[in-house]
Amino acid sequence: MQSHNTQLMPESMEKTPSAWNYEIRENNASGHTVRLSGRIAIETASDCLKQLTSQLKKTALPIYFDLTDITVLDDYGALVLFELKHALKIPDAEFQIINPPEAYKKTLSLVNFDFDERCSVTSGRMKNNIIVEFGAAAIEALAGIRFMIAFIGAIALAVVDVFKRPRSLRGHDTVTYMKTTGVDALPVVALISFLLGLIIAFMSSLQLKQFGANIYVASLVAMAMVSELGPIMTAIVVAGRTGSAYAAEIATMKISEEIDALFSMGFNPTLFLVIPRLVASFITIPLLTVFANFFGIAGGLLIGVVLLDLTASAYITQTIDALTIFELMWGLMKSCVFAILISGVGCLKGFQAKGGASAVGHAATAAVVNSIFLIILFDSMFAVIRSYIG
Repeated sequence: MQSHNTQLMPESMEKTPSAWNYEIRENNASGHTVRLSGRIAIETASDCLKQLTSQLKKTALPIYFDLTDITVLDDYGALVLFELKHALKIPDAEFQIINPPEAYKKTLSLVNFDFDERCSVTSGRMKNNIIVEFGAAAIEALAGIRFMIAFIGAIALAVVDVFKRPRSLRGHDTVTYMKTTGVDALPVVALISFLLGLIIAFMSSLQLKQFGANIYVASLVAMAMVSELGPIMTAIVVAGRTGSAYAAEIATMKISEEIDALFSMGFNPTLFLVIPRLVASFITIPLLTVFANFFGIAGGLLIGVVLLDLTASAYITQTIDALTIFELMWGLMKSCVFAILISGVGCLKGFQAKGGASAVGHAATAAVVNSIFLIILFDSMFAVIRSYIG
């Protein structure tokens, strides 16, 4: 930060006990520094915003707001700085907050001031450095891995606690999440699975009817739905519908400091928030997969009866002959793994949220993207394992 010289526009208001002051000085190199002192709070916010806006309209950029001497800064005071930046149309690089008291950094973060970049003591324009950005990304990734490992450990300890003390599981919340995860998702899962089974049957019939093998459409639809498409399509639908909801709910609680309040009151946030969602998903997603398999086979049955001149009894008999207990259990096992991934990733992204309201959207998006990626990754791993088992 460059030293200051000529004092341009000093102002002082000491008419009330909640007075605030400001002093605008020109820097030696370039720009100006606004040194604020006193209370920048709800009772002074309106006057502060009005005076600073009028005084800084023609001030040369960059502008540094020195918060060393402030005694009180609430969310209204943070909004004063936010509104000044936008009212004066000051670019990010030209708007700097320096020396913010540690106690008020969280207040400033409510309006998305980034302390690693804008709230610093440097006076020059920040330059992009690919090495620095790569290093920062690597550090952030390592921090995320560390948080994920700690989160998995917390879940494991909470599960052990539930086995030791079953009453610690919040039964009412678990039932509520089972409804939102399973019952409410049933119509869309059923419709998608029915149409998927219909499409598979129609496309396969175009080839099989050339060889007079229409009856094997039933076998193909049944095997495809039960082994692969039923579990994976159900998981993807639930990830987009429920996984994002889990992330958004917990992220909102994290930003509004409700999770900190739970911890302060002696509650275990993992046991209180994560385990009911995990149990609900573990129970309902395999059941949804069973319904998805049923409706997928029903879609194939419709094509078989309407377009392939098959009887319903012949189609159902061929379906039963094609399926085995191993195929059914294999698909259900995959759906259980997908359930853990969806609920775990959704809750993890919610707990990782930080910043303002936009963090809720980022958490929900990250939950969906990461869940679908892990679903596809684990499904491919299961396919490789299946090739060795079969």
